[in-house]
Amino acid sequence: MKTLVLEKKALKHNLAVVREKAGPAGIYGVLTGDGGGAGTVELARLLREEGIGRFAVNELADAKALRKAGLVEEEILMLRASTDREELNQLIDLDVVCTVGSVESALALDSAAKERSTVAEAHIQVDTGLGFGGFLAEEPEKIVNVYRNLTNVAISGMFTQIRSVHADGRDASAELRAFEGVLEAVRQAGFETGVVHAAGSYALLHYEFARMDAVRAGSVVLGRCRRRRGDNLVRVGYGEASIQETRWLPRGHTVGSGGNLIRLRRPTRVAVLPVGYQNGLGVSRLRETGFWAMVRRWWRSHHLTMRVAGQKVPVLGGIGAVETLLDVTDLKCSAGDTVQFDIDPLYARGMTREYR
Repeated sequence: MKTLVLEKKALKHNLAVVREKAGPAGIYGVLTGDGGGAGTVELARLLREEGIGRFAVNELADAKALRKAGLVEEEILMLRASTDREELNQLIDLDVVCTVGSVESALALDSAAKERSTVAEAHIQVDTGLGFGGFLAEEPEKIVNVYRNLTNVAISGMFTQIRSVHADGRDASAELRAFEGVLEAVRQAGFETGVVHAAGSYALLHYEFARMDAVRAGSVVLGRCRRRRGDNLVRVGYGEASIQETRWLPRGHTVGSGGNLIRLRRPTRVAVLPVGYQNGLGVSRLRETGFWAMVRRWWRSHHLTMRVAGQKVPVLGGIGAVETLLDVTDLKCSAGDTVQFDIDPLYARGMTREYR
């Protein structure tokens, strides 16, 4: 049995950090990527128990799952725009707050709502430099025209995604000024901007000036975002698996392959763990670049440890595709004993998810 364990206590701790960072701003629990691997519905329920009633998703299926699970009063924001009529019809039926990021998507949503004799709710997305979608910040007149011409869409918010590069915020502040210029143009035209949000997990931790009416908390809830010193977050999610077998290998025997090939210097008792990189072990988001980041990754790959009976044991020869070897020469253990190891929930595969 291979299990991905999510610790409720750690999740709640990180939520307390998010609340402190967000201050008076509202919080959207971002559930993209199956809740960062923590489970869309499972994580949403925990967030709801902690008083968070706004969620953000990127797939229609996630919105359906949340409503089916009984989260019918909570706000669900679809973070991407769509012009697909069938998808828009379903989003309207699910009472999802849609995203409008272009004239085409605005007209498509308006037409779908009009056909169903209803009013759809939407947020306007503004592109301040990321490029993935939204009205260009340099073209606020298009957004003003959307306000003027839509008859069956109620705009209840505006948002952008801050492109996070420099921790000191010198690029983020310029993007936010561009976003604020759009907000001012809308207000000058006599329209309400609704709930304004720009900060995702990274911006929430680093840029106090980006915490507007609301923030979007995703990877920060699992403590697996790009961190900063003293952020008080804890990493959530670890794996458990049973030792497949133990065996002795003679001095001089080789284990591993490629850059991780090692030759044993003594007779070594190894434990075979039926988990490898195909299960997501050792896989993480690529956040760091540069020479020293490469050195740190190399050092970590050669100093991996896991825990058996509460004791750290080293990984031998790196992580394999479906199996990993542990040096248990000096440890009393046997087949069937439980091993604990760090794993990013986002990349965990072939594992039973369990909240504890």
